[in-house]
Amino acid sequence: MNGSFYQNPTFPGLTGSTNNNITPPGNLSYQTQLSLEQSLIENILRLNKGKKVKAYVSYPDSNEWRDKVYDGIIEEAGRDHLILSDPSSGNWFLIRMIYLNYVEFEEKINYNTDYSDTFD
Repeated sequence: MNGSFYQNPTFPGLTGSTNNNITPPGNLSYQTQLSLEQSLIENILRLNKGKKVKAYVSYPDSNEWRDKVYDGIIEEAGRDHLILSDPSSGNWFLIRMIYLNYVEFEEKINYNTDYSDTFD
């Protein structure tokens, strides 16, 4: 084939094939902004650890468990999971975030938008 027929894409402002030193506008570093975007729900759930919630979940590939509601107390939250405990039954639930639609709180939500002390 003709080596000059296909060209590598170029992007304005970038030199070379990769640029790992991209700094977005503002005071936060690129990695910090990326972390905030990826874990905002996780952060909110962690701030509300110990609160009673209803977690609305959908399992699209299941006919038996298409939509389910878990009642429980937030024990832990990670980027890809939520752990709830149900004191009335003694059951614990590990819920994958990809199936989580939304969470209903039975009391006021703790919500911190000041991340200045969270990251370097």
